Amino acid sequence: MHLGKTVFAQLMDFVPAHEFRRCVHRYQGNRKVSRFSCWDQFLAMAFAQLTYRESLRDIETCLRALGRRLYRLGIRARVSRSTLADANEHRDFRIYADLAQGLIRIARPLYAGEDFGVELDQTVYALDATIIELCLSLCPWARYRPYHAGVKVHTLLDLEGNIPAFISVKPAKIHEIHVLDELLPEPGSIYIMDRGYLDFARLHRLHQALAFFVIRARKNFHFHRLAARPVDKLTGLRSDQTIRLKSFYPAHGYPDPLRRIRYHDTESDRTLVFLTNNFLLPTLTIAQLYKCRWQVELFFKWIKQHLRIKKFYGLSPNAVKTQIWIAIAVYVLLAIVRKRLGLELSLYPLSQILSVTLLEKMPILQAFSQLNPSTELGHSCNQLALFNL
Repeated sequence: MHLGKTVFAQLMDFVPAHEFRRCVHRYQGNRKVSRFSCWDQFLAMAFAQLTYRESLRDIETCLRALGRRLYRLGIRARVSRSTLADANEHRDFRIYADLAQGLIRIARPLYAGEDFGVELDQTVYALDATIIELCLSLCPWARYRPYHAGVKVHTLLDLEGNIPAFISVKPAKIHEIHVLDELLPEPGSIYIMDRGYLDFARLHRLHQALAFFVIRARKNFHFHRLAARPVDKLTGLRSDQTIRLKSFYPAHGYPDPLRRIRYHDTESDRTLVFLTNNFLLPTLTIAQLYKCRWQVELFFKWIKQHLRIKKFYGLSPNAVKTQIWIAIAVYVLLAIVRKRLGLELSLYPLSQILSVTLLEKMPILQAFSQLNPSTELGHSCNQLALFNL
């Protein structure tokens, strides 16, 4: 209900208060806090994300300019640079990591059954990682190359709705293959990965958990061919073989047969080789599934372009992770709001409209009533369809 609330306050009503309190209590976030609570910190950082604030001074200036209207946003304490910086520095980032995971659990059922281009009964995930660059001189703790610093965001994206099912933020120097040790495989689900995740022992653990995988093969691996199936070469397929690994360590890590598929992509004029433990799906479907892995690349592109994770408000590991997790929480919150309100807008125009209407006292649906979904802003005929969120 509206009841004279600002659009920002109505938006924050979609954050489950009981879930947030549990996260704060779990890590004692409000211990010895007299005024600026974890909720105030989250609201200030969410406001910065939604209005594209670039620095702590920027946040402080904008929020102080509101005067008494700050109370209408739900922020009960006076916001200053030092207070917000201390909160980001010292309050456990896992509060907001757990909050983001709680929002993900709410969002995923809302997008269940969304079409992603391949009709399957199983849940399909795309696994990948991206590096968020940091300044080496200011963040020496994040060094991963002689002249580069950054953190790596590992994401398991549910292709039904492009909602992340699992996210892990780690130092960039840690190889992405180790994230396979953290996953809890879902039996019957399909995991699509690039060849950076090719570790046969870890893939065999997925196989033993009754999960399926589709992954690109490296050029120099050796195998025995056990059988071959006919393929329609007019579709781009070149071969569909049942193989067994030949080299000692790969064969020891994955002793069971594998399916090897060669496919020629006419768009890029490249021949790709896929490995999978699924022997039931049609050959062309396997190739189409791997092509859907591009959705996770588009997810990374979207969050880097439209969330505040290029310039950071703090320099410590805790402050950087706090900002990243709150940005992810805001992204998932927008996806929840879109479904709950029945909006046909994609996330980009939705976030743009919110950025200029947050302080308005109107029903939140009214903010989107003037925009015709058929003429959304910011889309050109050659623009990739990023999200239909």
